[in-house]
Amino acid sequence: MRLRTAMLVAAVTSTAAISFPAAAAIVASAMTPLNIRSGPGPQYAVIGFIPDRGQAMITGCIQGSLWCQVSFNGKQGWAYSQYMTATLSGRSLAVAEMRNVPPVTYQAPVTTVGSAVPAPIVTETLVAPQPGAPLALTPPPQVGSYIVSHPVTPAYLNGEVVVGAGVPEDVVLSPVPGSDYDYAYLNSQPVLVEPSTRQVVYVYR
Repeated sequence: MRLRTAMLVAAVTSTAAISFPAAAAIVASAMTPLNIRSGPGPQYAVIGFIPDRGQAMITGCIQGSLWCQVSFNGKQGWAYSQYMTATLSGRSLAVAEMRNVPPVTYQAPVTTVGSAVPAPIVTETLVAPQPGAPLALTPPPQVGSYIVSHPVTPAYLNGEVVVGAGVPEDVVLSPVPGSDYDYAYLNSQPVLVEPSTRQVVYVYR
């Protein structure tokens, strides 16, 4: 009887130890400068960003999605978990691969007549940066001035805009006069692109 009781206590203790982290917020680090958006998707407005290696609090993620609810320096919003890591039991893990993240849901704000409708998402997806992806450069001010003053129709893609991400072939790139780089507006954000590799080399925030 004592053995059975001891085994039951051990099982309950073990279950509690496994489920406990799921009930608490998770501290995660950004692997690259990462946008904070007003909703869980690239069509939502950028309301802030987490710097490279900046630590944010994740309160939960939408089940079956890579979008998580985060808090950073008093700013609350949504970030793409593919570019975030967290430490669990002494191991550094990608948040997207963790199974014990608390589930959350998103309730879109009630729209009124004449309000903007979120832009549709193209079925294409931004290609995640590969190991050894080029570091972000610092383009001349005149390049940024041209890109900002000459906006083009944005392309909406699944994923998040980060340095090193690959731009799908069907996204049209526009040349920057006097520069070796092209540009595009991805998920409403202007980016500088290396045309031969189609990799994002700079994100204008």
